[in-house]
Amino acid sequence: MDEPTGSEFAAILTPYRSLGPRGFLVLMGLIGLVSFIAGLAFYSIGAWPVMGFFGLDALLVYGAFKLNYRDARKFEVVDLKGDCLTVRRVSPSGREQSWEFHPYWARVEAAELAHGRRELRLVSHGRELVFGRFLSDDEKLDFAEALNSALLDYRGGARV
Repeated sequence: MDEPTGSEFAAILTPYRSLGPRGFLVLMGLIGLVSFIAGLAFYSIGAWPVMGFFGLDALLVYGAFKLNYRDARKFEVVDLKGDCLTVRRVSPSGREQSWEFHPYWARVEAAELAHGRRELRLVSHGRELVFGRFLSDDEKLDFAEALNSALLDYRGGARV
């Protein structure tokens, strides 16, 4: 979670990906090498069609990782500026959605769901927005605490 300047509170929420581009290249190289060697072993005993399936497996793993990295381009911006709390969601395709709340009435909840996970919600005047779904449970709790603190400061210490 980064904090841009020029706002009373601003955060950019992004999904975490543990495997960087270099690690991806190394992993795909290893998968390709193992698939090629295993394919050659089957080719040498006369089962040459199996070699194509090893190549297909490597191609499917590559495609799955590419889809995962594409999905990681999404992000959400939470911005408290003046009398407006804005949540802006940007999808991997670049499509934007935006919601505005009055910060005096907005509440942030890190609700526990039935299966033990948490859900980050922004609630105000009967409206509810679930956001930060890609954050871990600990990150959701930390972010809820930080945003609630900023909202409390905005209200001058008054709780809603």
